[in-house]
Amino acid sequence: MSKRAVLEVIALDAEDAVAAQAGGADRLELVTEMAADGLTPSPATVARIRAAVDIDLRVMLRLADGFAAGDVQRLVRVAGELRAAGADQFVLGFLDADGTVDLAAVEQVVAALDGCPWTFHRAIDRAADRHALRKQLADLPGLDTYLTAGSATGVDAGLPTLVAEAGHGGEPGYGQRILVGGGLRLEHVPKLRSAGIDGFHIGGAARPEGWRGPVSVEAVAEWRATLDGPAA
Repeated sequence: MSKRAVLEVIALDAEDAVAAQAGGADRLELVTEMAADGLTPSPATVARIRAAVDIDLRVMLRLADGFAAGDVQRLVRVAGELRAAGADQFVLGFLDADGTVDLAAVEQVVAALDGCPWTFHRAIDRAADRHALRKQLADLPGLDTYLTAGSATGVDAGLPTLVAEAGHGGEPGYGQRILVGGGLRLEHVPKLRSAGIDGFHIGGAARPEGWRGPVSVEAVAEWRATLDGPAA
């Protein structure tokens, strides 16, 4: 029997968080401004969500659209403010203009997290060399997850890459959990589960009314039931 899969749901506010937890989410990714693909929420929002639910929260560290780090010292300050608001897990990822990882920026922000667990987000799907990026980040403290669709265009195109990377197991650079997100649909689950992937991330799929509407308990529960079924 395969181990229980992790279901992470994007939450914009406490209402989303409560619904996601009620539907069976294991973890939330906290963001704002989905028109910019998810930016850092305010410390006050994080504090409200932390008070509303008791599942794990991963808070986005991203101050502007795109994957450039921008003002790294501001990112470090924001990370400290979020930790003071109760955040103890994070999501981040920065690339240089040529698609290589901005290692200096990542290292500075990670140092400010002081060992907190974190996810390298879908910047990996825009990287010039995914394998090189994984090798460069392999030994950074706290990195335990890659959020990826396997392709910049989404899971439909990225499935072969996801399955191949899952096959690398605990090789250097591949010890972190693969958390699949980005155009993920229920029909993708059997192939991903059969490859040994046990992390799934949904945003729009949890919102039947679109991003203007709230997270649906029923939509999250459908994902939970599918993930808890037998792996194909």
